[in-house]
Amino acid sequence: MANIAAQRIKREFKEVIKSEEIAKCAIKVELVNDSLTELKGEIAGPPDTPYEGGNFVLEIKVPETYPFNPPKVRFITKIWHPNISSVTGAICLDILKDQWAAAMTLRTVLLSLQALLSAAEPDDPQDAVVAKQYKEHPELFRQTATHWTFIYAGGPTKMPDLDDKIRRLTDMGIEEHNARVALSSYNWDLERATEHCLFS
Repeated sequence: MANIAAQRIKREFKEVIKSEEIAKCAIKVELVNDSLTELKGEIAGPPDTPYEGGNFVLEIKVPETYPFNPPKVRFITKIWHPNISSVTGAICLDILKDQWAAAMTLRTVLLSLQALLSAAEPDDPQDAVVAKQYKEHPELFRQTATHWTFIYAGGPTKMPDLDDKIRRLTDMGIEEHNARVALSSYNWDLERATEHCLFS
């Protein structure tokens, strides 16, 4: 890894570890295999959002050209959010693309992602299905996002009604995650989700 990038990452790594957000357990970063090019980030779901109480793990890949180019970041923890792919964890956030500036740091990135969980941008979506639900059925979106946070990120809120619908599909032999995705995508309409799972 280029010297300038390595020095920057070491310094930023310390900055995150010493920051007050760490003390509040809101953001975390650690090295993967002692390499400065691969990091694992963690952010806590912000209060008063469907992600509250969840812990979201991120894969952070630092390019040789850092800090002149942004790190590549994706969610490893599955999440239901308009700006994050429910399939790949890819993120749509301007500072990770064309609005990146060399003055930004890992801490900026983690805090910006946490802010994105509080304030989605449904008009610039990464996941069109989630964005449509967010705009047209906000209450269903909230329930779905809360359910995904409980299942995948250790969130505190169980959604028994949604679990029952998933069970109906898994009883037909449909894999649990596929059942969850189908129901989430079809606004928890059991009939349409069943059709999708069985005939697509």
